[in-house]
Amino acid sequence: MKKLLGILLCISFALSANAQLLWKISGKGLEKPSYIFGTYHLSPLSIKDSIAAMPQAMNETSQVYGEIVMADLMQPAAMQSMQQQMMLPKDTTLQSLFTSEQYEEIGKAVKENMMVDIAMLARLKPAAISQQLTVLIFMKHTPGFNPQTSLDAYFQQQAGQQGKKVGGLETAQSQIDILFNNQPLRRQATLLYCMASDIEKSVDQSKRLILAYEKQDLDAMLQLMEERDGNSCDPLPGEMEALLDNRNKAWVEKMPSIMTEAPTLFVVGAGHLPGSNGVLNLLKGQGYTIEAMK
Repeated sequence: MKKLLGILLCISFALSANAQLLWKISGKGLEKPSYIFGTYHLSPLSIKDSIAAMPQAMNETSQVYGEIVMADLMQPAAMQSMQQQMMLPKDTTLQSLFTSEQYEEIGKAVKENMMVDIAMLARLKPAAISQQLTVLIFMKHTPGFNPQTSLDAYFQQQAGQQGKKVGGLETAQSQIDILFNNQPLRRQATLLYCMASDIEKSVDQSKRLILAYEKQDLDAMLQLMEERDGNSCDPLPGEMEALLDNRNKAWVEKMPSIMTEAPTLFVVGAGHLPGSNGVLNLLKGQGYTIEAMK
């Protein structure tokens, strides 16, 4: 479950004041400041209205960069690639990845939350089922959650309507690979079983993350993400590095040239902000001034 939450949120010692989601980036020769805002995919859009400095950040920037350009995911090539990457190899079935008892338990969770028989999902990778199951669970258990709206997409849409440039720190294909190809099939199966076998725990953990996010408390979010069960549901060595640290470092290599080109509002998953290898600390290490904005 921790890995699934990591995919949705990507939470990773942060800078001193952690009850913030919006940060100002200045110094190191920048003529005008840029900003970075942390999102959470299960949070309602209304969180943006609780940040008084958000209009300032939007008005003072002339381009918006997300993890990816969200519209790229809707392009035919990306949609075709996603459909292909969601599918198991021809010589593998979903049932072959589980014991009979595990398969039955997952089938019950799928039937209850996705309203389909698990046999209909026989060609899907476990990670693809995990993604769909997660969305449907939160539609069921989280009032106001709408998977059709997201903070990431909102800011990019606003930028487009205002004639601002929209860019991405990664490609759509890289995100597809993170979702469906980042782990071996057996590992995907383990994580799907972790989730399906204890839905209530999964919901409780994510509700606590939502509450911490709405309080803009990155420390609390970090503590939740660092909880461990002492079993195979915990992240394996290297998994969180691949999901967070390595990507953060790659982004921070790109951000200076982007900010030099034009003042930028970066909108990325909140979990990429804190941590010794988080984007905020990495930018500070490069000599930028990082200030929390309320």
